[in-house]
Amino acid sequence: MVTDPKNETAAPSRRAPRSLSRGLLTVVAALALLVAAGFVLAPSSVRSGAVQSMLPFAAVLAIVALGQTLVVMQGGIDLSVAGSVSLVIVIVTHQAYGDDSKVLPAALLALGVSLLTGLGNGLLIGRLGLNPIVATLGTNALLYAAVLAVSGGTPRQTTDLLARLAGDSTLGVPHALVVAVLATAVVTVVVKKTASGRRFEAVGANGSAAWAAGLRVQGFKAGGYVFAQVFYWLGALLLAGILNKPTAYQGDSYLLASVAAVVLGGTSLLGGRGNLVATAVAALFLTQLDQFVLALGFDFAGKTLVQSAAFAIGVALYTINWSRLRRRSDRPAATVAA
Repeated sequence: MVTDPKNETAAPSRRAPRSLSRGLLTVVAALALLVAAGFVLAPSSVRSGAVQSMLPFAAVLAIVALGQTLVVMQGGIDLSVAGSVSLVIVIVTHQAYGDDSKVLPAALLALGVSLLTGLGNGLLIGRLGLNPIVATLGTNALLYAAVLAVSGGTPRQTTDLLARLAGDSTLGVPHALVVAVLATAVVTVVVKKTASGRRFEAVGANGSAAWAAGLRVQGFKAGGYVFAQVFYWLGALLLAGILNKPTAYQGDSYLLASVAAVVLGGTSLLGGRGNLVATAVAALFLTQLDQFVLALGFDFAGKTLVQSAAFAIGVALYTINWSRLRRRSDRPAATVAA
């Protein structure tokens, strides 16, 4: 039988947008159900004051999760996100402690450290071919050593300038939320509408085919880790201004949450195309879920268990082939009937 190669190449392109839009629709529906449940079971979690205080933290998680999405689109995972966020916060709060004029130099220093971290991860994984889990876990240990060296484990209060820029609102809209929306829009346009972005997705979807087509596979994979660190830096910078006195290990809570936002947004952990807008909406869902759980009286351990359950549900929704399982379950019944 002769097949038409045009049809073979067109079929995946028709299926991929459906799966990506399915991720966005799923997380939007989940967010709507969560808000409805909040009105019924925990009204304090959906009051205007609670939502206003939740949005800046949702914005930070969305920005950090955007960076994680870029890594996952290349078939990797970045476990150094916790150390990266913590180190940026420590550098900014300790180097610019009480002096607004030192905020910009401290932020640039933190950006340089983040870029070096991304380059290190990119070389280890993209060039040397190390396992992403092993490489980024080792990087995270080094970052936490740097956190301890800079801070001694002692938190410091943020500066007034950083608090005004990141923690304040204009016309009721938090500045951090504006930054998150702009970051999501920019990275979506770059990835989806530019030639380099389409090549980036092609490398993540099929590295061998991309290499055969002449694309620099190692460079794109390394670039994912570098640009991810830029988003971690931006999110950490905002978080350092939102919190009055962030801890030296503030990034710990963003490891599981960032990966969960990526998965709930519909991006496959095996790599390929991803929906960055869905990732941002999933970050909003997870932050509101935390607020809902705390309003119900759960402690930190209960909140972590709920986050883990959301992650597991997301993996099951987008990874398991439910139609194949259904066919397998129907096969014995059909055999018995025959």
